[in-house]
Amino acid sequence: MILLRHGQSEFNLHFTATRRDPGIRDPKLTPLGHEQAATAAEALRHEGITRILASPYTRALQTAAPIARALGVPISINPIVRERYAFTCDIGSPRSKLAAAWPEHDFSGIDDVWWPLTEEPADQVIGRAGLFRTEMAALPDWSQTLVVSHWGFILSLTGRSVMNGDWSRCDPTAPPPAEIIWKH
Repeated sequence: MILLRHGQSEFNLHFTATRRDPGIRDPKLTPLGHEQAATAAEALRHEGITRILASPYTRALQTAAPIARALGVPISINPIVRERYAFTCDIGSPRSKLAAAWPEHDFSGIDDVWWPLTEEPADQVIGRAGLFRTEMAALPDWSQTLVVSHWGFILSLTGRSVMNGDWSRCDPTAPPPAEIIWKH
């Protein structure tokens, strides 16, 4: 499968500059983030993607949108690939609000409040990533799946820290990373 970290969000812009939580709930992409999404869409155009899974956070949906348009592939919403809940930006938008903003997507499979209400320990995210790895490995078309996700989830799945807009392949049938170092 291909893992893509969402483009730069309003949170990323401010947090990178100050190393402090700017208090933005479910932030949108910045202009740079939209450029990163468009660049990813062009780069992924010929990768044989037949399925797109995206986190329900707005920044992931905005990143997935130009790719889905370019490929003519619908986006499936999957909260298992969401970010680790640790900052204000990890407070999502309710399903009802997402459904109104993104009528082309099916949000019926998620709860209205689909994110955790308290900080999520790293080992819980690693466990969630392990469950996702197992689920993906069982699918015959995992190699043609794009997953639009987040720094913490991708780190938990691969052991690698990725920058906004970066993508890489991940074989879910391979052993998981032996050690994961959480440094944000």
